[in-house]
Amino acid sequence: MSDEIVIYHNPRCSKSRAALQLLQERGIEPQIIEYLKTPPSAARLRELLAMLDMAPRDLMRKGEAPYKDLGLADSGLDDDTLIAAMVENPILIERAIVVAGARAKLGRPPEQILELL
Repeated sequence: MSDEIVIYHNPRCSKSRAALQLLQERGIEPQIIEYLKTPPSAARLRELLAMLDMAPRDLMRKGEAPYKDLGLADSGLDDDTLIAAMVENPILIERAIVVAGARAKLGRPPEQILELL
């Protein structure tokens, strides 16, 4: 089962670390993608958004500097623009995202990922 679980992880984030710990406590060693080092492509981000049933803006960290600096609060921006901003500035992506097969959960709070198990 563990080879089917992927976590988009930021080791500096306490919520992301907590999500990873929840998996490991259950004997699951997920594939870890440090998305700040290896950001998802626009196509992969679209897949993740579909699995999460979220709009791009819902997956964005609105308190990060690039959100403000790039004017991403503008409600007139389309999904392509928001996704491109997340690919170019992966710090904007909420974390952690855990994927199990064709399903995904955002680990906010971290316990939500347990619904995948």
